[in-house]
Amino acid sequence: MADRELAKEKAARLLKKRGSQSTINSDIHHKPHSHQAGSKYQVSYSSVSNQDENRIPEDMKSNVKFENTYQLTATKKFPDSAVKNIIRDVLESYLVDQKYEPEICRQMTKTLSEVVKARVKELQVPRYKVITLITIGSANDQGMTVGSRCLWDAGLDTFSSFEYRNKHLCAVGTVYGIYAE
Repeated sequence: MADRELAKEKAARLLKKRGSQSTINSDIHHKPHSHQAGSKYQVSYSSVSNQDENRIPEDMKSNVKFENTYQLTATKKFPDSAVKNIIRDVLESYLVDQKYEPEICRQMTKTLSEVVKARVKELQVPRYKVITLITIGSANDQGMTVGSRCLWDAGLDTFSSFEYRNKHLCAVGTVYGIYAE
């Protein structure tokens, strides 16, 4: 009987470790009916799994605890001029002999946004979120106005923008540096 109790305790610990609730320790013993005089008690087991919960196993948890820095201002200012040079380099190198074709330019805006964003992130400016917008339109004696709105902290948040034109298209690249406290 001791082996059986040990097995129950081990199963209960295992289920508890996995995040399951179990009624193994509160076994329900049914007494046999009078016509089953020689039979043993029957044991009922049930368990409920909590797999819907996002639990991290103990061995996967990090023991490093970070404290709040309470840093409300930037230690390093967002480099506007360096970001403007990055936008200029990328737009000029990719769009030198490019003609305006809507399908190609649609894919080109995505590519250019990713390239500019990656190069800005290489500057490693801490605590700034980088948002990149590239707009390409045809240059057929028409104007283009690009506008955007967001919550803004005039002391910390900033942007850099560059406009590129050739005889077939015009492009505007804008990078927003939003400080994240």
